[in-house]
Amino acid sequence: MSLKEKHEALEKKNEQAELGGGEERIEKQHKAGRRTARERIEMLLDHDTFVEIDKFVTHRCSDFGMDKKKILGDGVVCGYGKIDGRLTYIFAQDFTVFGGTLSGANAEKIVKIMDLAMRMGAPIVGLNDSGGARIQEGVESLGGYADIFYRNVMSSGVIPQISAVLGPCAGGAVYSPAMTDFILMVEESSYMFVTGPDVIKTVTHEQVTKEELGGAMTHNARSGVAHFTAENDEMAMMMIRELLSFLPSNNMEDPPLKPCSDDIRREDEKLKTIVPDDPNKPYDMKEIIETVVDNNNFMEVQPHYAQNIIVGFARLEGRPVGIVANQPAHLAGVLDINSSIKGARFVRFCDAFNIPLITFVDVPGFLPGTNQEFGGIIKHGAKLLFAFSEATVPKITVITRKAYGGAYDVMSSKHIGADINYAYPTAEIAVMGPEGAVNIIFRDKLSEEEKKKAVEDYKYTFASPYKAAELGYIDEIIYPEQTRFKLIQALEMTQNKTKSNPPKKHGNIPL
Repeated sequence: MSLKEKHEALEKKNEQAELGGGEERIEKQHKAGRRTARERIEMLLDHDTFVEIDKFVTHRCSDFGMDKKKILGDGVVCGYGKIDGRLTYIFAQDFTVFGGTLSGANAEKIVKIMDLAMRMGAPIVGLNDSGGARIQEGVESLGGYADIFYRNVMSSGVIPQISAVLGPCAGGAVYSPAMTDFILMVEESSYMFVTGPDVIKTVTHEQVTKEELGGAMTHNARSGVAHFTAENDEMAMMMIRELLSFLPSNNMEDPPLKPCSDDIRREDEKLKTIVPDDPNKPYDMKEIIETVVDNNNFMEVQPHYAQNIIVGFARLEGRPVGIVANQPAHLAGVLDINSSIKGARFVRFCDAFNIPLITFVDVPGFLPGTNQEFGGIIKHGAKLLFAFSEATVPKITVITRKAYGGAYDVMSSKHIGADINYAYPTAEIAVMGPEGAVNIIFRDKLSEEEKKKAVEDYKYTFASPYKAAELGYIDEIIYPEQTRFKLIQALEMTQNKTKSNPPKKHGNIPL
């Protein structure tokens, strides 16, 4: 075989591998509104930076006539490239090859990439589009899943792991995305569930569609399994790029700084009146967040789930921060089971990856009711308390209005380790609202007139930030329009913070 022929043979193999399941199946994928694995990688990574690994791997199965059906790459495209010039590892399941199903061989490809990502300290992105375990391979496929799950756990808190679900993701396949840091789904073309509609119909006689059971909005709004929704594959890839721009490559690095063109002393007059005079009137906390952050750019995480708490990423003077905030426009910003879980997981992610935490507080307490108590609000509310207490990153808190009861403690108060605690003049820091407090203290012993006066006295003494400031629980009472500059000053002051918790294997968070 001449040198020319050898080169031609390589070229032919490359073309074969790049065609995946062939033109017909690629066409089918496009008709379903989905891109192929290679097209997605092309959209996600910086132009011309993708380096593929294990391009010619094939499966080893000989049962059910599988030895006559071998396709180069075997249903997953793996490699590395750059996002904004930063090294990123990637695997993308190829639905055109055996429905993207997992074989022992392609699991080994994914495992190799995950091991490399850990060794080099770089993020890993998984693009999931798979029919699940390759049934012809039986336990070998299941073993492949377990190998991947183990690495998800070992990588957790060490390198960022991002999963995009861009097609089907069912059975055991859902547990790998579930253990990664963020899950992104595409509306009307992706779904996740442990057991599909047919099995559910057989076992429980419930009738449900794939979309209702495990579609993008189901998991973004109802179950809280997913964190982002995209309209199509292109938008999903752009969202992953934006998300990674806030994150360090690994837990030993700081998040990437960006040049800041937004004036650090910028003041917005609307902040003076954004918190209403009437303590029972709602307002949108997102307006405060978007007003104070760089270029008004706030990337909200889980915007459709537990909307009484807001979490997400922004920058202050070019430095990435994680923001946690009560949302008075939804259920008065009360803490409940879902919002506590949502907040706790986000706080722990930021702490793992050295992202400072900014907390905006307007919380009337924990949601009362039998549903909450039977559902374990004590245990779940404790998750948020545990997460904030355990976090050693810079923690800065702003109380805009209500900080009542145990919820005051939980929302990154001075007592659980916040570095700087600010309050607006509108802040009310008390065990409970004035009316409730007066009723309990005086037990109906007062006339209407005396009661009114007692409520006013309580308001003056406790429903203000001054009592807490006298005790040193609040470091400074600030003018709302100065929030941006005050936060930037506090971030600058805390940037070299060092704090470590007592040595231990790990805490026992109330799960």
